[in-house]
Amino acid sequence: MEEGGLRASILVKDDATSHDGEESQSLLEVCQQPELKSRSSDWKAPAIILGLECLESMAFNGIAMNLVVYIHSVLHGSVASSASTVSLWFGTSFFVPILGAVIADTYWGNYKTVLISFTIYLLGAVLITVGASIPSTPEFCNLSSCPSPEGTQNAIFFSGLYLAAIGCGGARSALLPLGADQFNNENSLDMQKRRDFFSLFYICVIFGLITSGTIVVWVQENVSWAIGYGIVTTCIALSLVGFVVGTPIFRRREPSGSPVKSILQVIVAACKNMSLELPADSSFLYEATSKNTHDNELKLAHTDDFRFLDRAALISDLRLDNSSCQSSWSICTVTQVEELKILIRLLPVWVTGVFFSAAFSQMQTTFIQQGTVMNTKLGSFSIPPASLCSFEVVCVTLWVLLAKKVIVPATTWFTSGSELTQLQRIGIGRVLMFFTMALAAILEKKRLESVQHGELLSIVWQVPQYIFIAGAECFGFITQLEFFHGQAPDSMKSILTAFALLTIALGNYLNSAMITVVSRVTRAWHSPGWIPDDLNEGHLDYFYWCFAAISFVNLIAYIYFARKYKLKKFVIQC
Repeated sequence: MEEGGLRASILVKDDATSHDGEESQSLLEVCQQPELKSRSSDWKAPAIILGLECLESMAFNGIAMNLVVYIHSVLHGSVASSASTVSLWFGTSFFVPILGAVIADTYWGNYKTVLISFTIYLLGAVLITVGASIPSTPEFCNLSSCPSPEGTQNAIFFSGLYLAAIGCGGARSALLPLGADQFNNENSLDMQKRRDFFSLFYICVIFGLITSGTIVVWVQENVSWAIGYGIVTTCIALSLVGFVVGTPIFRRREPSGSPVKSILQVIVAACKNMSLELPADSSFLYEATSKNTHDNELKLAHTDDFRFLDRAALISDLRLDNSSCQSSWSICTVTQVEELKILIRLLPVWVTGVFFSAAFSQMQTTFIQQGTVMNTKLGSFSIPPASLCSFEVVCVTLWVLLAKKVIVPATTWFTSGSELTQLQRIGIGRVLMFFTMALAAILEKKRLESVQHGELLSIVWQVPQYIFIAGAECFGFITQLEFFHGQAPDSMKSILTAFALLTIALGNYLNSAMITVVSRVTRAWHSPGWIPDDLNEGHLDYFYWCFAAISFVNLIAYIYFARKYKLKKFVIQC
């Protein structure tokens, strides 16, 4: 019966609640084998990937941060068309990673995807630089009298722009999973190293944002657009060279076929087997076995939820008598079924991430608008409201260090030596987001009261909400990336990492829609509404309280689904 593919009865040990707190790769071991005690990986390959991300982030933000200014001032687009063009480009750059992830997991693998993406990225950056080098009409001329830029200049610039979006999306979808693949899942020390890698990767993204927002933007506006975009091109060129140089030491994970096809096979097989009765013993469900399979090949352990899908792994008497007639569309392995179950379990957590991101996007929108109507003077200095976003970036770095050195170790005093799990850390991020929105609402109420008394509240009072939102970002976004990558089936690492990043884009879209709806509805209900052009006449505090309520409900929903979540568990067949 083992030759036919039935799962043998095995004794398993559940390590999901191990003291190291690592839940992304819970392992069920049925035997201890010497070859499983893998040596710890070094930091050479991950360090190269972190350096590449610094350069890539600097390049992307070097293109993105001043793009609307370039299109409006140099290419002489209108305010509306410039904003629309930039929004379309941003949307493309955020959604291309999904396509890139599918290609990486199905056909190319992470290494090849990054290599090809960096090549496309470099070509796009070169075209952008060439387009910016072509002489144009004077900047900020009267738009009604401005001659249209040459068609060649537009064609070169926008071709480069969208090639860069494609290259960036491909690199973004595969670079982080490739870095995580450099660590051994079977080594406890590597588990901790991988957690540090996710934090450092996020800090590299932030580093690129700060560098571009200062050096590159200044060069573009004060020296030359061509030189500014030339810096971007140099960053991508160095990334490509560095990636090729690091090739010999990169650990590569080969693609294992189309995950979408596997999902469809499970659904079709489960529907075909609706008339069959499920056995009480899950060991009678089908799992592929092969004499050529390596002894320590990992398979997913069976779970009892979503039992309907187990029908996809049912073995009928007819199939036992004629194994050659078995089709992957009629019968699937337990591992295939469990992969689909993982996706279903992750979906509610992912949805709460979208609402979390919508609240987080207040930092780039309403927080800045709130700061513009406050007293920005601090002694003889004037604090630009948008500069507090840079302060928040510094706070994220400090939160990462604080969490690693103080918060997480301190929790072992109250949890019998166990560290915070990933789900618990994500929950802390949700809690901090609720308090952030509440603090912003209280501050806005106080600000409106001070305006009524003819005074302006100092912008320094915004600092606490920026500190709290930085903590929410540290525990929410960084851990979410780590969690989704860890829980993802091996055939979907890049896809689920890209979907975790997608919550940021969808959160921004959701926030934009909410601002538009709230502004129109409240203006029609009671002019000038909650979010008028003059915030001193509105009630932005009510809007913040709405987001506080949404964040609280989102937290409750997250706690519910997190408590029910069953961690991915492996079985090692001896």
